[in-house]
Amino acid sequence: MKKTSIFKPWVPNWAIQVVLVICMLHTMALLGLYTSNISYAASYFDIEPEDLQFSMSLTYGTFLATILIESRLFKYFPPRNYLITIYLLSAVLFVTSAYTNDFVVFAFLRILEGILMALPWIPLRILMLSRTKSPNATIIVFSITYGALLAASPFIVNIAVWLLDTHDWKYMTFGSAIFQIMVASLIWLTFTPNRFHRKIPLYKVDWTSFVLLTIAILTGVYVLNYGEKLYWFQSTNIVFCAITSLIFSALFIIRQMTYRRSCFDMRVFSYRNLRLSLLLFIVFYISRATLTICHTTMSKVWQWEPLRVAHVQYLNLLGVFIGMAIAGIMMVQKLPTKLILILGFLTMAIYHWWFTFLFLPDVALSQMWIPYMLQGVGVGVLFVPLVLNTVSAVPAYLAPFAGAIGVAGRFWGTNIGFCLVQNFQVYFNNKHRYIFLEKLLPENPTTTEIVNTIQESFVQKGYDLAPAATLAMKKVNAGVQTQSFLLGNMELFTVWGYGLFLVALYIAFNKHLRFSFNLLKNKYFS
Repeated sequence: MKKTSIFKPWVPNWAIQVVLVICMLHTMALLGLYTSNISYAASYFDIEPEDLQFSMSLTYGTFLATILIESRLFKYFPPRNYLITIYLLSAVLFVTSAYTNDFVVFAFLRILEGILMALPWIPLRILMLSRTKSPNATIIVFSITYGALLAASPFIVNIAVWLLDTHDWKYMTFGSAIFQIMVASLIWLTFTPNRFHRKIPLYKVDWTSFVLLTIAILTGVYVLNYGEKLYWFQSTNIVFCAITSLIFSALFIIRQMTYRRSCFDMRVFSYRNLRLSLLLFIVFYISRATLTICHTTMSKVWQWEPLRVAHVQYLNLLGVFIGMAIAGIMMVQKLPTKLILILGFLTMAIYHWWFTFLFLPDVALSQMWIPYMLQGVGVGVLFVPLVLNTVSAVPAYLAPFAGAIGVAGRFWGTNIGFCLVQNFQVYFNNKHRYIFLEKLLPENPTTTEIVNTIQESFVQKGYDLAPAATLAMKKVNAGVQTQSFLLGNMELFTVWGYGLFLVALYIAFNKHLRFSFNLLKNKYFS
């Protein structure tokens, strides 16, 4: 049976590729809907921002566990029935979440969304590769798929901000559900009922490993997301989840090493380049976590409107596309991957150092757009080369497991980055706040002069002395908090910048590293 037979003969190849790209936008909707406007979504569910971050981790964590078994499911069902079912179920979940105000129910729905997000991701990429007739098909397809993934947040945040100005939050979920139905209709219109693979019975699926890994992941991300808030191991919840994660992780590893038909081959870790690629992925995603600080500064310190913050993110998205184009050209020219990675990490380091000087009480767009775009360029340069280097670091028969390692690196890097940023911000902010408070003692003449000046300004506005004094102290405290926030971010970005610079130096001068791959010689890609 020919693989092309799953598409109807009257559909031209370019239309098939367009349909497949549209199908991949399903992941954008599932991943970006509730993280596009964290403040609004958190208020809607009456939760804290870290709760929403945790819900995103639930989705991504379930995605990671599901990709280990999705190939078996895809090989059992015909692609048309398989994909249509996924998109219709996604539509049902979106509509259900529109009428959900309870966070526990919402978290459960996010877990289900992670499963539905993972099931079509790799099959759609395989179908795109089968329809792209080019020597550089792998670079093109991977750039498109991961470009769409990186574009999810800025694209949806602009839709969200525009929609929330005129409509209720529920319309976001309704629109996403309608999109899923439209995608299902396109699949029904262009696909045939034929199979893409030989049918493999489902009784060989390693469901036990899936459950073990899911529990290990979800309890692990609970520790990373809530550790700082619950004072780490002073909390019984943190201790319980940490122990549970370690136990189930050990059980998962033991099963993979002893079970004949396990869902993951542990031999991938015997390859040095793969271990290094995993480490670089984690470092890369930790460095990406600081972008949230930029957006927080725009809204809380610079007092930019939500619509302006949303529009500015297009600059970062443009940088991502520029970076991907640069990386694509370098890969097509068969330049060493080592050079691409050094360029990417140095670009990320420059962004952090440059932005260190922009943590001021007021900054114009003309001052910050270049380093802000540089962050996108660095992300674009690094993403696809890191993915391809991870997959090609092992023999072809282990490549699917190496792909899962790449997803694991992105997942844990995101959560470790959130955890580190959260803890470093608290540490640096408190450090500078205590320094300010030591200098702002009542007996300090400078403090008295500042408070009196502010109090006098309120009196001139018509306030009585007592309310004016209270407002003056509140303004001083707010100023201390703002300055502590800015100075803390300056230190954090400086540390991150030096860390990324050291990573680039390590890649450049370590003679034992072999960052080079030939996609055309790798049987997995061909």
